Amino acid sequence: MAKRTKPAAKRGQTISKLPKVGAGELLTLLDFVRYAVSRFTEAELVFAHGTTDPVAEAAFLVCEALHLHPDQFEAFATARVTAAEGKKILDLIVRRVTTRKPAAYLVNKIYMRGLPFYVDERTIVPRSFIGELLEQHFGGDGDEEAGSLISDPGMVESVLDLCTGSGCLAILASRNFPNAEIDAVDISKDALEVAARNVRDYGLTNRLTLYRGDLFQPLNGKRYDLIISNPPYVDAEGMADLPSECRAEPKLAFDGGADGLDIISRILDEAEAHLTPQGGLLCEIGRCRPQLEAAYPQLPLLWLDTEDSEGEVFWIAAADL
Repeated sequence: MAKRTKPAAKRGQTISKLPKVGAGELLTLLDFVRYAVSRFTEAELVFAHGTTDPVAEAAFLVCEALHLHPDQFEAFATARVTAAEGKKILDLIVRRVTTRKPAAYLVNKIYMRGLPFYVDERTIVPRSFIGELLEQHFGGDGDEEAGSLISDPGMVESVLDLCTGSGCLAILASRNFPNAEIDAVDISKDALEVAARNVRDYGLTNRLTLYRGDLFQPLNGKRYDLIISNPPYVDAEGMADLPSECRAEPKLAFDGGADGLDIISRILDEAEAHLTPQGGLLCEIGRCRPQLEAAYPQLPLLWLDTEDSEGEVFWIAAADL
């Protein structure tokens, strides 16, 4: 789930005081990124929330402080920052080290597939692989070798996002499937408040409907051409070993029970009744593949890999459930 810059620090370890930065010592965006990387590495921070290493996270925070899109960093890397901007950047670096909160919470933003989304402590910081897979496997523009599971996205009329959290995957699905009505469900009232903000920000209130409830319960038997889900899947051992950054997020969004399969099993057992005959289920399960295959040996699960994951997301057609 997370990468460390060096061996694990004791849980909750923080550095109370960072080296003093004198006037004029840090000038450019690159200077501040280098300083941040040194501090992040020194503090043994964990990176699992949209960035996977200290350099990417430092660049993200510098860009957010300067109101730049991450894609603009290279163009301005050697530009100088003002004294006020430098103070803002240093404050973010100090807060990241001393609080160990995910960077996304410090700036109330995360990017998925290049799009910005609002996040705060009411919802897990989204970092699903499903957004990438929607582009790879669900349309004619994907990788020919990867193959397309739905050849014509325009034919998809209904999509369900289970455990939607901040609503990011549902919003990405609305872009991948332009003719689909999107439903999104979460059991958390707090998470749905964040999702509602993102839905409004993207102008989707007439096309994307949010439901509060336990998985399929609030949907009254409705069927969908596609169900996507990034449910809680951390097992008991993983929950006990969560780093401080992840402990800042809602526990409900992680806890998958003793073996990690509590929610995943319910989704698999109930999905057929909520899929159209030509539909399918796309589900992210982290590192639960061995126990899932042991629990459901009869299911022909198709495992889909991404640039940063292997065997963490499966697809299964409605006909095979």
